[in-house]
Amino acid sequence: MLNRIKPKLSFWQIFNMNVGFLGIQYSFGLQQSAINPIFLFLGAKEEILPILNIAGPVTGLVIQPLIGAISDKTWSPRWGRRKPFFLIGALMGSLCLFAFPLSPALWFAVGLLWILDVGNNMAMEPYRAFVGDKLPDEQLSMGYQMQSLFVGAGILLANASLFLFQDWFGGGQDIEGTIPKWLYYSFFIGSFLSIATISWSVLKTPEIPPTDAELEEINKHKSLPFAERFKMPFVEISHAVKEMPRFMWRLSAVYLFQWYALFVYWQFITPLFRVTMGYDTSEAAAQAAKMSTTYNVVTAVVALILVPLTLRFGGKKIYALSLFGTAIALIAIPHISDPVYVLFPMVLFGIGWAAMMGIPYSMVSKIVPQERRGVYMGILNMMIVIPMGIQTLTFGPIFKNLLGGNSVNAMLFAGAFFVIAGLLATRLNMPKDTNNPEIDL
Repeated sequence: MLNRIKPKLSFWQIFNMNVGFLGIQYSFGLQQSAINPIFLFLGAKEEILPILNIAGPVTGLVIQPLIGAISDKTWSPRWGRRKPFFLIGALMGSLCLFAFPLSPALWFAVGLLWILDVGNNMAMEPYRAFVGDKLPDEQLSMGYQMQSLFVGAGILLANASLFLFQDWFGGGQDIEGTIPKWLYYSFFIGSFLSIATISWSVLKTPEIPPTDAELEEINKHKSLPFAERFKMPFVEISHAVKEMPRFMWRLSAVYLFQWYALFVYWQFITPLFRVTMGYDTSEAAAQAAKMSTTYNVVTAVVALILVPLTLRFGGKKIYALSLFGTAIALIAIPHISDPVYVLFPMVLFGIGWAAMMGIPYSMVSKIVPQERRGVYMGILNMMIVIPMGIQTLTFGPIFKNLLGGNSVNAMLFAGAFFVIAGLLATRLNMPKDTNNPEIDL
């Protein structure tokens, strides 16, 4: 493992380097709360929502590790290592967000989702590695929890915009095949934030130049024939998976249940409120946006509070407890029919979301080699999208045939999966020696 002494950064330096996550997560917030309602507005049936969302898992599975491996072998004195990928991804996301509410038909919206997910994945994966590149080990928890703060803030803004714009500019009955005008404004704001916030971080945060040994390796890679360079990222991903620390294999088991359950929640929270509260699609989407706003307020507030708690009690304990809390929230939601009281479980969900978006990344970043951080962060995100892919392919039949086509049962199913994830998280022992990650604490 290549080691280097990295200077400590101030609070505001860490803040500035993570501002770009605001735009990425605003886009993700719209995907959580607005994309599936748009599909419903354009005539999609509830049972096909999972398969319509398969773009996220497929693009994440391919793009994130691939971009991670390529960025590990990239360096430009002018543009840096990770920044070119931020900018290209942000530009793609910005254009797609602008076009999304203008979708004339379901097939067009589904196609835009594919392109949007490619852009978001291209921006997000090297951002995770970027934090690890810049920060010494003792500041990794702060760096990734700062990302978690912006996760909460970005999704909060996205969802707050949805129900505020509906309140200000909505009204009237849903018209099948038509996207309400109040949805347009949230997407246009997201289009601006996607490129503006990434540009802020790019301009404010210089990358650390590679060491002589890293530069020699990069130049050696550049000198290879094109065919060799083309297949090299795939070879690198294959080798990294074979050599992956035991800790990451255990984390993959947690992620299988955690992310399967999260995708169920995001897809079926709007249909749930059509059942439990008798809302139409617009009203249910607005209530779902309020739920997301609530838990992301909590995430933004508690994200940095988790840093000292993690240092004192250990990432494993805080992470496992957060998953159990999220399970309680999901099991409670279907039993509450009041639109105000149903927001209270989102406090537990928000704490869980803050932990999920920060703690695993800081733990993994400490045990993987610096020169392969990009590819390992890509593999970590493969562990997210594979469960999502499994969910999109399997949950439609499960929902229809085993859960009776009832969104209440879907939410209880997700809660049970979070219980399993919490139990598996209790097995996440950090290695005693980060240079030998097979020796557990």
